[in-house]
Amino acid sequence: MDQARGRYGAAVFYALASVTTLAFVAEIVLVFLFAPTEARMGIVQKIFYFHVPSAYGMYLGAAACFVGSVAYLAGPTDARDALARAGAEAAVVFGAMVLTTGPLWGAKAWGAFWTWDPRLTTALLSFLIYVAYWVLRGFAGDGDGERRFAAALGVLGAANLPIIHFSVQKWGGQHPMVVTGSGGGLQHPAMKVAFWGGMLAFTLLATLVVWVRARLEMASSRLRRAEEDAIDLGLDTRVEA
Repeated sequence: MDQARGRYGAAVFYALASVTTLAFVAEIVLVFLFAPTEARMGIVQKIFYFHVPSAYGMYLGAAACFVGSVAYLAGPTDARDALARAGAEAAVVFGAMVLTTGPLWGAKAWGAFWTWDPRLTTALLSFLIYVAYWVLRGFAGDGDGERRFAAALGVLGAANLPIIHFSVQKWGGQHPMVVTGSGGGLQHPAMKVAFWGGMLAFTLLATLVVWVRARLEMASSRLRRAEEDAIDLGLDTRVEA
């Protein structure tokens, strides 16, 4: 059973990784060969096709962390903790992409790499929450108390996501709303194709990252449980040189 499950997992991984790779290759071709260069922003505008999808990837990771965290608080299991941890780490990875590509856009659009715009500030806050989750799980142990505290952080991080999304409407700021058209919009059809291609590619990548990281965490948990059982039975788990 375990061998069949392992073969199935490997097949899913290679299939998903292959589709994700093809999606990114297609996206790069769309962005740099088909989508026209925007008149005012120039080549810098093409950052948009990676910036917004990476923000969406951060949302997906945060959503996975939220689901796993709530489920773990309701009934602790290794699988639920693994999902929460994988989602948080994905949110850190994609959040770093957002906070890297955003200032590159801002330097051209605003003349400054960073302004304390409401959306930028709230996005930074969410990123720091998931970094705190990652640091806690990496260095504070793996007991039930640490897991529950991390799960509370996972819920808190998700609570901030709607604030990020609606911050422009509620508090204004300089951040454009390109997709809705109020920030210039995607006028050319090729721009729309490139944008939605990026959304698809980053959705696949976020799914791949969360899935692989959760499986790795589950394997680590099984190994840890096996070592604990061996110690309880009085067996020597040390590997001889």
